[in-house]
Amino acid sequence: MLPTFIIGLREGVEASLIVGIVAAFLAQEGRKDALRQVWIGVSIALAICIAIGVTLNIVDQELPQRQQEMLETVIALMAVGIVTFMIFWMRRNARHLKGDLQASAADALTQGSAIALVGMAFFAVLREGIETVVFLLAVFQGATDPTSAGIGAVLGVLCAALIGYGIYRGGVRLNLQKFFKFTAVVLVFVAAGLLSSAAHTAWEAGWLTSFQEQAVDLTWLVVPGTWTSSLLTGMLGLQSLMTQAEVFLYLVYLVPMLAYVLWPESWRAGARRAAADAKRDVDAGNPEPRSDAAASTTRA
Repeated sequence: MLPTFIIGLREGVEASLIVGIVAAFLAQEGRKDALRQVWIGVSIALAICIAIGVTLNIVDQELPQRQQEMLETVIALMAVGIVTFMIFWMRRNARHLKGDLQASAADALTQGSAIALVGMAFFAVLREGIETVVFLLAVFQGATDPTSAGIGAVLGVLCAALIGYGIYRGGVRLNLQKFFKFTAVVLVFVAAGLLSSAAHTAWEAGWLTSFQEQAVDLTWLVVPGTWTSSLLTGMLGLQSLMTQAEVFLYLVYLVPMLAYVLWPESWRAGARRAAADAKRDVDAGNPEPRSDAAASTTRA
């Protein structure tokens, strides 16, 4: 339940943030006509996303076993790609995201383009909705309790909708940088588990035939049917028995992605400043790197 809750919450907050800001601007300007169009656009986007999810699920169920494994492998890889892109993008833009959205909405409204605001809301919900559908479908395929996973997703989306309403009413001040950092850590584990599961379905599909020897036996920890098993499998992507390919893909994704997400921003800013100083030295005709003390003296 927790992984699907985090997915629904995170993706929902991204869409709710845009819709909430757009709705707040239109309400302040008394553009109730455009506000109604926003809700219609959001409803259409949600309907399209649900239709895509239902269609993918029906296609998966109707396919023969081997083709099912192929489709599940592709969906899992797509989900991993989506969450990876999302983490990189949010790491770079979370700090200024809300301000940029408000500036874009204000600019569109100043130019009298309410249609542009409606489009912002529609495409935000459509984009995040499609990402959510693909990601959740991949998680559901490996879930031991689909009902619990579905409840988690619904609760996550509902919480995101409440946050969006709070933004619209002006009563919610969300620290996006901390929020997205916390959820990114959870999603890195989920994505690593999906990549590991993709190795298993790829083997069943006949795409991956090497490195299938058992590498890890976690039956003492991941006991099927227990709540701890659901947590460890759903949250951390761990399986009771894992092959060499599954362990390799799990770790090769998990370790660098966790390091990227948890790397302190102050260290990253220091590295950028050092790179900028080095570039200025080269541009000034002094290719020799300076020490921090020398650089400080020069700047003084």
